[in-house]
Amino acid sequence: MIFDSHTHLNAEQFNEEIPETVERAKELGVTEMAVVGFDTPTINKSLELNQAYEGIYSIIGWHPTEAGSYTTEIEKKLVKQLTLPKVVALGEIGLDYYWMEDPKEVQEKVFRRQIAIAKEMNLPISIHTRDAIEDTYTVLKDADIREIGGIMHSFSGDDEWAKRFLDLGMHVSFSGVVTFKNAPDVQAAATVVPMDKLLVETDAPYLAPMPYRGKRNEPGYTRYVVEKIAELRNLPFEEVAEQTTKNAHQLFRITNHG
Repeated sequence: MIFDSHTHLNAEQFNEEIPETVERAKELGVTEMAVVGFDTPTINKSLELNQAYEGIYSIIGWHPTEAGSYTTEIEKKLVKQLTLPKVVALGEIGLDYYWMEDPKEVQEKVFRRQIAIAKEMNLPISIHTRDAIEDTYTVLKDADIREIGGIMHSFSGDDEWAKRFLDLGMHVSFSGVVTFKNAPDVQAAATVVPMDKLLVETDAPYLAPMPYRGKRNEPGYTRYVVEKIAELRNLPFEEVAEQTTKNAHQLFRITNHG
């Protein structure tokens, strides 16, 4: 049993074949997943999916590339939606200096605001950081997020950065990037994260792992991430699958598994 801790089954790439994708995931041992919504349409779709499928949960928040459109109205609605059943975390939130859709100050303001909401509501957070790892670290350190915890989603830093985020109380999640031959830093990080802080994900439809690199990713491919981490750590596949699922259940406070 594998838990995909971050996927976008709500993306338009899956519109025509959600049931088939869920079925294929089960065949590969991926029985649970957190579907991430990051703007109004994707949040609504994620909430629909968690009602339609037993093993689907929602992570919802306002993505840094959407920061400029964050308003009081959006926040009010988000706060309400965060109280719904099967919403397990606030995210993905953070900083994105690659796309730079909005100035750093705007992104940071929205990021800090959502961390404050997560703390008020006692929810873990899912972090997106792209070309902004230092500033992301500073915000999380300032916010003292240990009490709620959260996930460095699709971690792309090295082992030293992984340790720094772990010191803040974060979990570290690995996507298909850990299977790439040209990602030795990420592979090194995957060997230093303590087993009880380790998570796996796809970030589907993006970042498909080997042997599907370059193709559309899907939740079932979390299996290949687990396989690679098991190989890197010289552990049985079952142990990594079981522990990362247990970690997701604990962080997301999921008691009725399935």
